[in-house]
Amino acid sequence: MSTTAADQATQKLPFQGIGALLNNVKGDRWIWLIVILLSVISLLAVYSSTGTLAYKRGQANEFILMKHLFMIVGGLALMYFSHLLDYRYYAGISKLLMVITIPLLLYTLLFGNHVNDASRWISIPGTGLTFQTSDLAKLALITYLARTLSRKQENIKDVKQSFIPIMGSVCVVFILIALANLSTALMLFGVSILLLIIGRISIKQISVVCAAGAILLLGVVFLGPRRTTYISRVHAFMHPETANPDKSFQSDHAKIAIATGGVFGKGPGNSTERNYLPHPYSDFIYATIIEEYGLLGGFALVAIYLFLLYRCIKIVTAAPKAFGALLACGLSFSLTIQAFANMAVAVGLGPVTGVPLPLVSMGGTSILFTSVAFGIILSVSRDIDEPKKVVVGEIREVAA
Repeated sequence: MSTTAADQATQKLPFQGIGALLNNVKGDRWIWLIVILLSVISLLAVYSSTGTLAYKRGQANEFILMKHLFMIVGGLALMYFSHLLDYRYYAGISKLLMVITIPLLLYTLLFGNHVNDASRWISIPGTGLTFQTSDLAKLALITYLARTLSRKQENIKDVKQSFIPIMGSVCVVFILIALANLSTALMLFGVSILLLIIGRISIKQISVVCAAGAILLLGVVFLGPRRTTYISRVHAFMHPETANPDKSFQSDHAKIAIATGGVFGKGPGNSTERNYLPHPYSDFIYATIIEEYGLLGGFALVAIYLFLLYRCIKIVTAAPKAFGALLACGLSFSLTIQAFANMAVAVGLGPVTGVPLPLVSMGGTSILFTSVAFGIILSVSRDIDEPKKVVVGEIREVAA
């Protein structure tokens, strides 16, 4: 039976829609591939490690997986739309983000949801979802610093016009995050210092920022509301033989997971330590991955993040504008430093923190804001690729 032309056109419509969508995908194709690969790894790892969580909640494991899949798809959509927006618009958006971020951080400290003596989340009315304001703060501070450093290059060493606004924004955001989430604050502070170095801030002024950060850090550790937690975690890491077993419980079971995983792992879904680790689907998902996929799986994940950093560095070096280079640099270093901090904690190279593995750990706002960060990096990459296509097209016209 032959089909009519109208039927054939109808059958092609879905494929035409997919083709049109793929044609609109711009930027570094390797980064797109890395994001998709990390998303697949995340689905496998989260599905395997949420059995105990599903049991405690009285839900099916598949329900949690579908919810996580929904967040990943939402993140990919945000990444797609944010990469279509010219990255120059993010300079203006950064000012609005900073105006919103600081009051939100204050509100979170005073009225946020308290979990493990930390107030990091606020509830989104009518959705049942929670929002971690530090995720927004990372994006806001990095975009604001990139904007400020790129626009004040002519008077970058001027204390009143350049240094005080930069130092003030870094220190205010640092202290507001550090009171509830010291690990995130330290990583963001480190990324900020890297941006200051790349943005040609003088060593003397950077030293002042570091000194101010050190004073704030000591104040948070010894006088802050979570001082006992911070001190006990550092003590458990430095002296595990004398530490309280409750404080070293997570790191001990993470080490057991890695040790029993061996070279090739126990196989997907065969982890046993996922039943003991408090957060095998978020903070210690890397230990779960090694237990199931072995050292080969662990090294493969490290290689993926290293390759991501390599592709981002290529974008930074090729960016024609200072703002684009600083923006891509800050966001890429933030993502990779967070990834390696999470993996370092899982293998016992650092004290226990609550830092998720970007695009792999289960989480709501973390996945969404990470996807937006990737989208902005791809927007910078798109700006690099499009002039090349124009030049190639002009060469072909001349040759014709």
